[in-house]
Amino acid sequence: MTELITPVPRTVIISPDTQTAIWFLGALSQVRVSGEQTGGAFSLAEDLARRGNASPVHVHERDDETFFVLDGELRVIVGEEDYAAGPGTVAVLPRRLRHAYVVTSATARFLVLHTPGGFEQFAAEVGEPARALTLPQNPQDRPTSPRWLRRPPGTTSPSWPRRPSPSAVPHQAMFAQSTMRRNRSS
Repeated sequence: MTELITPVPRTVIISPDTQTAIWFLGALSQVRVSGEQTGGAFSLAEDLARRGNASPVHVHERDDETFFVLDGELRVIVGEEDYAAGPGTVAVLPRRLRHAYVVTSATARFLVLHTPGGFEQFAAEVGEPARALTLPQNPQDRPTSPRWLRRPPGTTSPSWPRRPSPSAVPHQAMFAQSTMRRNRSS
């Protein structure tokens, strides 16, 4: 089956002072460009997170997710494999692929691209507007409200909202970095 790529309908230039900032999953997520601004083609967020910050193991049914690590280090779990992803690493995670991440350095800053856009709407719904461009005060406090228990549209996750653990699903992710290391679990 061929899936169409959504074209960006117009030029989009967004200054930092008009970008949205959200506290989501214990991280600061700055939505650099939203799906609404790109006509649904993609969304791009820059995340800042502390050691131990993690996504639950999940699967996106409708969008591909790409991570680009700017500073720090992540552990990216893809199927049964996990990878150390440092500065410069790109992890391309196709839709319908079980994955998660956890920050393993003191802090990490990374870009997250969703194609098509829309995931940032879920993050805004279950997160909260950032009152400052800083990490949230209490990252250990996991949300428990009914809105948090809702899954993002097109996302399935038997573990939502638990922390990641390796899954038993084969993977087909692409990673790029000259010094990327693959971790082996015994």
